[in-house]
Amino acid sequence: MTDRPAGADRPPPLIPRLLNKLTSPRSAPPPVLRLHQWIYVRSDGRIGPGMIGAWTLLLHTIGRRTGQRRTTALVFARDGERIILAASNDGKDQPPAWFLNLSANPKVELQIGRQHHAGTAATIKPSDPGYQRLWEAMNRTNNRRYDTYQSKTSRPIPLVSITPEA
Repeated sequence: MTDRPAGADRPPPLIPRLLNKLTSPRSAPPPVLRLHQWIYVRSDGRIGPGMIGAWTLLLHTIGRRTGQRRTTALVFARDGERIILAASNDGKDQPPAWFLNLSANPKVELQIGRQHHAGTAATIKPSDPGYQRLWEAMNRTNNRRYDTYQSKTSRPIPLVSITPEA
């Protein structure tokens, strides 16, 4: 077993990675994604980070209307110390709830495997410098699904940069 963090310089496990590639550009069905998140949460990160063939994390936000803690499993990429997410919502015309939550309160918590990190989120728009490079990194991470999601909506899909707190 290696102590390198998930999503660093090693790929997820081979079989999930192959399944991920075979199903691209479609998303996994919602029940599969819910099961993945349930296992990730219940195992406290022992199982889950590479389970769907792309590195995933648990993002904890505070609900903008309820004030309650919300958890979402998401594919991510690394950019140095920053964590990059795509607010794709599977190409739907409305942004995902987690994006609206962190837009209202950018203080978040990440769980990558068993490691927990507090962080601050910032939106990266398509017009921002570096967006294209980060978009490409996200696409490589998830078998080009984000290009497919963008083709399904006229909404420009923003990226999110999360900077871990020291």
